[in-house]
Amino acid sequence: MSKDNKKSIGDLIKEYFEKHPNQDIQHGPVVDWVEDKYVKLYGRKPRDTWRNIRKLHEEGFLIKVKKGIYRYDPKAVRQKQIDDFTPEQKEQILKRDGYKCVICGRGYKEGVELHVDHIKPKYLGGKSTIENGQTLCAQHNFIKKTLKQTETGKKMFIRLYELAKSEGNEELKKFCSDVLETYEKYNINGHIVWER
Repeated sequence: MSKDNKKSIGDLIKEYFEKHPNQDIQHGPVVDWVEDKYVKLYGRKPRDTWRNIRKLHEEGFLIKVKKGIYRYDPKAVRQKQIDDFTPEQKEQILKRDGYKCVICGRGYKEGVELHVDHIKPKYLGGKSTIENGQTLCAQHNFIKKTLKQTETGKKMFIRLYELAKSEGNEELKKFCSDVLETYEKYNINGHIVWER
């Protein structure tokens, strides 16, 4: 698959706004452009383009001027990007994870959009390092951020436990261990194996 064919819905939205900096743009024309490009790349329509625009606003890439109107300000984004994964880091993380979601195992071959996610979130002090990155499909990234389902949670705590172990962070390791032992105590998601 060529590099161009690895573009996600989010990548295409960014591309559109980067071509139109500092302009107040209604989401309609953006959705139309992104869907047209996506069909040309993948032969099918993307799902929830408008939701991806909203997500980019939540992540700080876009400024919401008012309902349905967004602006891309390169200066505002530059500061935020200091704390984000670089494109090179994202590629290394995707490659390490086999271009598959670490939770469900689906990837580009199944037509699934992939995201590079912080295992330990930035708002909790997580760094943008290869070790703190993981590949998630759009669905599991959404679940992680909003629904906090038990299965997703257990897998994340296992990965966070492994990260804490590798960093020698005994406090975080103990916290994750306590949470994972609670999963075991109540036999929740026993099919997901935690190896101490």
